[in-house]
Amino acid sequence: MSAGEFDQYDRIRSVLADADEPLTAREILALVGESTDLDSPHRVATVLGRWAEYGEVEVIADRPYRYRLET
Repeated sequence: MSAGEFDQYDRIRSVLADADEPLTAREILALVGESTDLDSPHRVATVLGRWAEYGEVEVIADRPYRYRLET
């Protein structure tokens, strides 16, 4: 993964770490705030999907998908 993807994940991870419940990509994007490289829920979901492959993130297959950090 590129350094940019690590930076994106760090911002997303901090939002998920503060959350009391699983969040949607849209909710995460709203909490991350203005960012040129995280500009859509799709981009947030893509980053989280990649980290889910490493076991860092749990993807809850619902409508809409929700995400939380693995504990």
